[in-house]
Amino acid sequence: MHIWFLISILGMIAIVPVHFLSVERLRLQRRYGKEKGSKIGNICGLISGWGFFIFWIGIWVSPQPRFAVPVLWNLSFFVLGSDFSIHLIHLVISSPLLIVGPWLAINGVKETTLKVAETHSAETVVTTGSFSIVRHPQYFGGLLAHAGISFLFSAWYSLLFTPLVVALVYLISRKEERELIREFGNEYENYRKKVPMLVPRLRNRHKHKRNSPAGRNRQHNI
Repeated sequence: MHIWFLISILGMIAIVPVHFLSVERLRLQRRYGKEKGSKIGNICGLISGWGFFIFWIGIWVSPQPRFAVPVLWNLSFFVLGSDFSIHLIHLVISSPLLIVGPWLAINGVKETTLKVAETHSAETVVTTGSFSIVRHPQYFGGLLAHAGISFLFSAWYSLLFTPLVVALVYLISRKEERELIREFGNEYENYRKKVPMLVPRLRNRHKHKRNSPAGRNRQHNI
C-alpha cells in the first residue's frame, strides 16, 4: 500500500479521539472551569475538524491504483496530459454525488455557522433546512462527496476503504449525539425521533404524501 495513503488513513483514525474530546464540553467545563474548558474544547474542535478533513483529502489524492467500471470504460479524456484521465462513466456516476454532497455539507455549515462547524460547540438544536433531512448533513454530504471523488479520480484504495470511512463518521456522529443529549435533553431526543442520522428516510416522505388530502383522493380514485 502506498505510504501517503496509509498515512492519511492512520491520520483519520488518530484524529477521532481528539474529536471525541472536543464535543465533551460539559466535562471539560467541570474540570477546568467554563471559560478554560470551552477554550480547550474549541481548540480540539479546530484541530480535529480540519485534521480529519485534510486527511480525508489525502485519501482521495494520494498515489494509488486506478480502476475502471467495465461500461464504456475506454471512453475517457485526459485532464493532466497523459498522466491522468477521467473515464466517461465515472464522470456520469460522480456528478450527482458531487452536486448533492457538497450542497448538503455547505448548507449544513451555513445553518449552524462556520464557528459551530469548526469547534463543534452547538448553542441550539438546529432542525431546519438540510438538518430536516438528516441529523448530520455535513457528514452525509462528505460521504457522498467521498464516493463521487473516488469514482471521478478512479481511486481504488479510496473506494475500497469507504466502509472504514463510513464507520469513522458513524462513531463520530454517535459521540456527538450523546453529548448533545446531555446538553439539550428532550429537545434533541425529540429531534432524533423525527430525523434520521445519516441516511434520508424516503419512506416517511412517501407516507406523508399518502396521508395528505391529495394522496387520499388519489387512493380513493384508484
